[in-house]
Amino acid sequence: MRLPLHTLPAFRAVAESQNLRAAAQRLHLTHGAVSQQIKLLESRLGYELFERNGRGIVLNAAGSALLCSVQSALATLEEGLMAAGAVARGGAQTLRVSVLPSFAQRWLLPRMARWRERHPDLSLEIETSQQVADLYRDGFHAALRSGEGPWPGVESEPLFDEPLPLIVLGCPETAQALPDTRPETLATLPLLGEKELWQIWFKAAGLNQPVNPVASFNDAGLMLQAAEQGLGIALGRELLAADAICAGKLVRLSPIGVNHELTQGYHLVYRPSLREWPPLLALRAWLRDELERSRSSLVTSLPRSALPAPRGGRR
Repeated sequence: MRLPLHTLPAFRAVAESQNLRAAAQRLHLTHGAVSQQIKLLESRLGYELFERNGRGIVLNAAGSALLCSVQSALATLEEGLMAAGAVARGGAQTLRVSVLPSFAQRWLLPRMARWRERHPDLSLEIETSQQVADLYRDGFHAALRSGEGPWPGVESEPLFDEPLPLIVLGCPETAQALPDTRPETLATLPLLGEKELWQIWFKAAGLNQPVNPVASFNDAGLMLQAAEQGLGIALGRELLAADAICAGKLVRLSPIGVNHELTQGYHLVYRPSLREWPPLLALRAWLRDELERSRSSLVTSLPRSALPAPRGGRR
C-alpha cells in the first residue's frame, strides 16, 4: 500500500478536534483542502475513518484504532526533526514537560540549577497546569502526574514505591506556641486545606468531631505558603514541604500521617516512542537522584520522616 503520508497531519488534526474547520485553522489550510486530504486517505485505505452527519464529523472505530499509531509516528518524526535542527544549529535540545503547579513551585524549580550543571546542553521547557495534559495534542514529551495511573496512550513510571502520606505542618512560631500537639489541641487552630482530608486525618488520630477549615486552596503550594506565614496549620505532602522543613520554615506537628486517593504518588509519564530517548533517560535519572537527595535531607533534619523511598532507591 502506498500510503499518502502527507495526509496524516490532517487526519491527526481532524481526529483530535473532531471538527474540520478547527483542524483547518490549526494547519493553516482551507476547510476544503483538509476535507480533500481526509477523502484521499480514506480512498487509499479502502474504508472510512469518520462518521459524517449533518452536525459534523466523528471518528469511528477504525479511525480510533489508527489515531494512536499516527500520533506516535508523527511525534517521533517531529522529535527527530527537532533533534536534527538542534544539532545543525549547534544548540541545545529541548525537553517539554507538563508539571503540576505545586510540584513545580515547591520542589522542581529550586533544583533547576543542578539540572543545568548536569545537563548544560539539554534545556527544560516547563509548563504548569492543574489539568492533565494531552502529550500528543499539546506537544509535550513527558509529564509529572499525581494519581494511580495508568493513563491511556502513554507509559508511566511511579517515582515512589509508596503513597505520599498527608502530614500536619505549621510554622515554627505556631509550633512554639502550642502547649502540646495532641489532636484535640491541633483542632483548635486555624486549619488550612480540604475539609474532607482534615476529617480523615482527625479520624485516624482518634478524634471524631466536625472541622471547619478557614481556607481551602486549589494549589498545595499556596497552602504551604500560607502555613509558612502563620495563617494556620496545613495538611500536605512532606515531599512538597521538604525544603521548607529543612530550612526551618515549616515544622511537622504530629507523627500521624494518612493516605487517601488524593495522596497517590507522582509518576513520570511519557510517550511510548520516547522510552529510550536520551533526554528522557536523563530526566528520569535526574529526578530519581534528586528525590533521593530530598529524602536524605529530610532524614537528617527529621529522623522520623514519613517520606517513602524513591522508586528503585535505597530504604
